Amino acid sequence: MAKGSSKKVITKEDWEKKLNDVKIRKEDMNKLVMNFLVTEGYVDAAEKFRMESGTEPDIDLATITDRMAVKKAVQCGNVEDAIEKVNDLNPEILDTNPQLFFHLQQQRLIELIRNGKVEEALEFAQEELAPRGEENQSFLEELERTVALLAFEDVSNCPVGELLDMSQRLKTASEVNAAILTSQSHEKDPKLPSLLKMLVWAQNQLDEKAVYPRINDLSTAKLEDPSIS
Repeated sequence: MAKGSSKKVITKEDWEKKLNDVKIRKEDMNKLVMNFLVTEGYVDAAEKFRMESGTEPDIDLATITDRMAVKKAVQCGNVEDAIEKVNDLNPEILDTNPQLFFHLQQQRLIELIRNGKVEEALEFAQEELAPRGEENQSFLEELERTVALLAFEDVSNCPVGELLDMSQRLKTASEVNAAILTSQSHEKDPKLPSLLKMLVWAQNQLDEKAVYPRINDLSTAKLEDPSIS
């Protein structure tokens, strides 16, 4: 309870009554779920959910498989294959997004360095990335950071060693995934996590004014009884 404060106290019973007064259509909830499954690439689950709920996705589910193949290729370090797959999907994606194309080429350079192909890496950096760096200062800085990997025999001591971490592949894969979704007129981020962030924010705001049944565990959405806390 809020001792020595002027916070309003709302019982669990009153809170549940207020929640029951809020009407949310099942169709809208289903669309949120489908949006999450499509955006995150769960094609089998999306197909099953479509059949069970009658909720139609806003894009062809077959394109999810193609998008996930691109994402997986980047995550596995097969960047050339990923670029080819992106161009098969829609050549305009890379043509109209120089930053994405640079990051894919940068990832190719990282993979060459990872595999110890020093001469090939230097040649690739000079022929493919250096010209882009001359046109864009931020590209040049990223190229210099990447080439710096070659100066260290033990990358664990390299200040930019994180470029060889799996997180760098995931970052590039996420960027490609978002670009493909945007090209398909689909949100690049699922709506559900954003709504959960809004819930957390709203609860934090309400904490300053009232004592009420919070949802502390988003996985269960259980209302905590304020009289017990």
